[in-house]
Amino acid sequence: MNSNRRNWITTTAGLAATSPLLGHHLAAQELSAEKPRKGRIRQSVMGWCFNPMPAVELAKIGKQLGLVAIEGISADHYPAVREVGLEISLVGSHGFKEGPTSTDHHTAVEAKLRAAIDTAVQFGSPNVITFTGMQVAGMREEVAKQNCIDCWKRVIAHAEENNITLCLEHLNSRDDSHPMKGHPGYFGDDVDLCIELIQTMDSPNFRLLFDIYHVQVMHGDVIRRIRQLHPWIAHYHTAGNPGRCEIDENQEINYPPILRAILETGYTGYVAQEFIPTWENPVESLRHAIEVCDI
Repeated sequence: MNSNRRNWITTTAGLAATSPLLGHHLAAQELSAEKPRKGRIRQSVMGWCFNPMPAVELAKIGKQLGLVAIEGISADHYPAVREVGLEISLVGSHGFKEGPTSTDHHTAVEAKLRAAIDTAVQFGSPNVITFTGMQVAGMREEVAKQNCIDCWKRVIAHAEENNITLCLEHLNSRDDSHPMKGHPGYFGDDVDLCIELIQTMDSPNFRLLFDIYHVQVMHGDVIRRIRQLHPWIAHYHTAGNPGRCEIDENQEINYPPILRAILETGYTGYVAQEFIPTWENPVESLRHAIEVCDI
């Protein structure tokens, strides 16, 4: 660990002793000394990863660290987050379990997607997330795919009319160690299947959420896939593997060349940090991740 980082951690540890919040937050004066970011990558953060840190507090810290956006938080916090000066990079909708593979979920999925599109318009976000949902026992793959298409087709016009992109997230089904590190039984666990669904939708407002961590777990060959699939990619997520941890030297994904490959495709959207912090100071985790991706 270099001396600057050691001094930084020592300073924040001392501050933590005097404040119930600074056990995992930084003092404003410490953050304000951050060096300017290059800003070639428009970085965001997934709020749920930093629970129990309050969303607005995370937004304030992220803003000072160089983030331009936040996602994965309750829409109730959107007004305050916008006041802080961050954008909303992705609006939530239905969950990954109860998705359109099952027609039993179609009414709820459609309603939540429509509401999320309206929320995205209200707060100036370009993206709304969607998922396939889980495999249905005994259901043929072709039926599950068609169920998804039928459901999304009923809402895509609303997205197109409002210039909002529905982002289909590919998730890994291999890691069963933690409910948010992997999703056994998820139907859309093959990124090529997700691309097939996107191509079938045939809409500029239906694209892929390329989660680098999940792609690495399921497929690997991340840079080649980015280069091949970039016309259908609208959003990126990060995390270290294995363990959905920090993107540091203790995990296997080499992020700087991946980010360079993303820029080489002409991508101008968001890259959201979605790792689950394991370091003693999660704000230092975020600061480190932002630096790694600030190429």
